[in-house]
Amino acid sequence: MILACPNGNGDLGLNKVAGLAPKMPLHQCVWSEKSSMKRTRGFSLIELLIVVAIILIIAAIAIPNLLRSRIAANQAAAVSTLRNINNSQAAYISLYSQSGFADTLVKLGPGTPCDQTHACLVDQAIGCLSQPCPKGGYRYFLVSSTSTAPIADYTSSATPNGWGGTGFENYCSAEDAVLRRQLAAAGQLSGAVQHSTCFDTGTYTSVQ
Repeated sequence: MILACPNGNGDLGLNKVAGLAPKMPLHQCVWSEKSSMKRTRGFSLIELLIVVAIILIIAAIAIPNLLRSRIAANQAAAVSTLRNINNSQAAYISLYSQSGFADTLVKLGPGTPCDQTHACLVDQAIGCLSQPCPKGGYRYFLVSSTSTAPIADYTSSATPNGWGGTGFENYCSAEDAVLRRQLAAAGQLSGAVQHSTCFDTGTYTSVQ
């Protein structure tokens, strides 16, 4: 059975045909309309504020953990890259013994043809034309203490692109293939680590 609320004139409003829609008492009609409004209303301001507060709390917990994980991954990748440079140097001096070690990253990088000026031993990101060469949140350098062939030593180093944003460690390595990190590192390196500095045990220590 369909019930209708009376309009302002006491009629049934939508149904004026007698007998089709019995009139509902006015107090029941008002209660029914209020109940319908309650069922269809949206979120209150307090409920929205609670949801926003919960989202902010979750973000405050998750974002620092995500940043720490990203930094740890960048640092691990930097150590791995320096290790790959050491392996590439071993291959370079074996192929071009008359030249010795490569004293720039571009000499280890790709080229046509592959020779002592472009040995094709590292990818284009590491073997870039102008140092530092950026990759994976770190910047890389390669230098030597001598410029006369055959090059007898080299020092590779890595420093974060953004201190605290992409890493908290500075690294270096040399022809002994030992990976080292800077002690009490407090900021990004301004340039390549020199050979004597990398071997200074008061400044750098081996990576465990």
